Amino acid sequence: MSHSVDEQLSFLRSLIQARSFCDSTLRFLESLLVSKDVKSLIEVRSSLTHLLRSESLSVIRSIAAKTVHDKLLVLDFFVRAFSLVGDQQSCLALRYEALVMREHKSASCQWLQVSPAEWLSFVENAVHNGFHAVAEKACEIALSCLGNNDDLKHGRDPVPENLKAVISEITRLRNCAMASVASRSVEADSADCKLLFKFCFRRYPHSDNN
Repeated sequence: MSHSVDEQLSFLRSLIQARSFCDSTLRFLESLLVSKDVKSLIEVRSSLTHLLRSESLSVIRSIAAKTVHDKLLVLDFFVRAFSLVGDQQSCLALRYEALVMREHKSASCQWLQVSPAEWLSFVENAVHNGFHAVAEKACEIALSCLGNNDDLKHGRDPVPENLKAVISEITRLRNCAMASVASRSVEADSADCKLLFKFCFRRYPHSDNN
C-alpha cells in the first residue's frame, strides 16, 4: 500500500479518535474507496475494515457510561462506516446492538421503541447475509417485544403496520434460521455470534442514563 494511502488511513483514525462522528468523516472514508484498481481496492477495504473494527471497539468501551442517545449516534456512525467498506458482519452486529438497546430503554423512552418494520428489515438482512445464529437471536427478541404490543394483546383490528403479518414473517424467518443453525457445527455458530458479542455494550460497566 502506498505512503499516501497510509497517511489517509492515519488521518481517518485521527478523526475517529477525535470523536468526529459526522457526515464529513464518512465522506472522507468513502473517498478512500474511489478510483482504485481491483487489487488496491481489496487492500484498502481490508485495511479500513481492520481500522474500523479496532477503533469501534475502543470507542464503545470509552462511551459505556454515556447516555443512550450518545451511544446510538456512535452506533449509527459505525453502522454506516462498515456498510461503506462492505463489512456486513460488523454492520449487522452494531445494528443488532442498537435495536436491542432501544428496545430495552423504550419502557421509559417510548420514542426509542423499535418498529415491527425495523425488526423485520434486520432479520431479513441477517438471513440474506448468512448470519443465521444472529438472525435467530434477533427473531426471538423481536417476537417477544412484538408479542407485548398493546394492539396485538387487546385484539384490535386492523393492527397498525400489518403487525400480524410482520410477526408471521419473522416467525417464518426464525424457523428458517433455526433449521440452518441446526445443520451447522457448534464452531460455526460460535463464529457467527463472536463479533456481535465483542461489540456488545453489555460487556462493559455502564450507566442507565437516557
